[in-house]
Amino acid sequence: MRKTLMAICLVLALSVPAAAQIPEIRIADTTGDWGYPNAFRHYPRGPGYVRMSWVFDTLVWKDEKGYVPGLARTWSFDPKSLSFAFELHPKAKWHDGRPVTADDVVFTIAYFKKHPYGWISLDHVDRAEAKGPHQVVIRLTKPYAPFISDVGGTMPILPRHIWEKVDQPQAFDAPEAFIGSGPYRFKDFNKAQGTYLYEAFADHHLGWPKAERVIYVRSGKPLVSLSTGEVDLANIQPEMAEPLRQKGMTVIQDECGWVKKLMINHKKPPFDDRRFRQALAYAINRQEIIDRSHRGFGTPASYGLLSLDHEMYNPDTPVYAHDPERARVLIAGLGYTKGADGMFQREGRPLKVELLSSHITVGGQSTADRDGEVIKKQLETVGLVVDLVNLEQATTDSKVKNWEFDLAVSGHGGISGDARILSEMISSQFGAGSVNSARYDANPELARLLDAQMLEMDAAQRKLLVQRIQVFHAEDLPAIPLYHPQSMAAYHPQKGIQWFFTRGGISKGVPIPQNKLSLLR
Repeated sequence: MRKTLMAICLVLALSVPAAAQIPEIRIADTTGDWGYPNAFRHYPRGPGYVRMSWVFDTLVWKDEKGYVPGLARTWSFDPKSLSFAFELHPKAKWHDGRPVTADDVVFTIAYFKKHPYGWISLDHVDRAEAKGPHQVVIRLTKPYAPFISDVGGTMPILPRHIWEKVDQPQAFDAPEAFIGSGPYRFKDFNKAQGTYLYEAFADHHLGWPKAERVIYVRSGKPLVSLSTGEVDLANIQPEMAEPLRQKGMTVIQDECGWVKKLMINHKKPPFDDRRFRQALAYAINRQEIIDRSHRGFGTPASYGLLSLDHEMYNPDTPVYAHDPERARVLIAGLGYTKGADGMFQREGRPLKVELLSSHITVGGQSTADRDGEVIKKQLETVGLVVDLVNLEQATTDSKVKNWEFDLAVSGHGGISGDARILSEMISSQFGAGSVNSARYDANPELARLLDAQMLEMDAAQRKLLVQRIQVFHAEDLPAIPLYHPQSMAAYHPQKGIQWFFTRGGISKGVPIPQNKLSLLR
């Protein structure tokens, strides 16, 4: 009898998954509200996407080194038929227990074609076809070099049995709107407090996540929150690194995956003349911004925009050494003269510009800086009258998107990911929905190169195109890349979780150390 009971207990123990070892992981965030975590309701910046990535899986994903299986165990490209074939993991399930199938992928492609998701482009996709319950083929209309990054590694797969009945996805907020196939179920978002709660999905196809709950906590003082144990992971300022190491915490540093830049309204004079934009570049001392605003923690960016760490970075990209006199000569060449006060004017009217500045979120952390003040003084030194206006980031984003600005200090990640980021951040064709895109189409040759690099499937040939694009961007300066902040994070190692910055950024290039694989392996 005793042996029988022991055998029954053993069978029951083996049939029940091992419980998550860690009750909860708490992540600090200085902003809080990044929208609700599905494709149609998250805020369009990186932290919003990461909030969604816990809930919705993609076909492929990335770890520290590159692409790894997501919902798809394997994938391949057939150049003759211009198609990508994916074999889905047979154990993948939705949070309601139903299996993830090829029909869900076919549906997702068709749904996003009808209801576009701003983070991906399906312009080059013809259709998807199910070749079995777990085999799906996505056919292209023409070559598309960023497909794996832009679609395979970014597009959240939707459950057909839920979304096929939804005609207005932006208004869909029922509980089933957050049923995904990711390692965590979305449980709660407190908009006022800026907190998120996720619970582990025990039937995830890669295994039961290590933590039973993931909680985002809004914290204006991440150093204090880390030190007191209120949170387990937080982005930190570089000067915090050594004190936190001495307290036994692990500190990690990202590549140059995020860039601060000066957005320019090139649709209005004098900003529509590239000579004026070049004058701005000569007038701005980027190292001074880094030194005065960030205590020297940062690196001047390439004027070609692509990350200094990128495998396609062009070291021969033109540069603008700080040269106020050169800036004055260029401005004078546009018909402006110096007034009695030393400021430029034309027909008695001063050359006045409005500069928008805000607390920019870098890797999910809202960072107060003096960039706007420093740039204002530098531009005034060469003879411009500058009206500095400090706004919330969302307001600045809105004004930039609607062309209601002259200059704006802004920034974004993605520049260490696929080179598609150049097309997205430069051209209106690819970046129409982005608050960070210059949407610049005035140079036909640059526009041709941006289109060509998206079609070039040969990596070596594509690199040549991408390097030429960087030269054109540096010459035309539709926006001025300023610097890469030194992006760091710290976490408590005692819980056995190894957080990391993803090579090339999460998804298309989000430079945040909150990769869900940290809790799945």
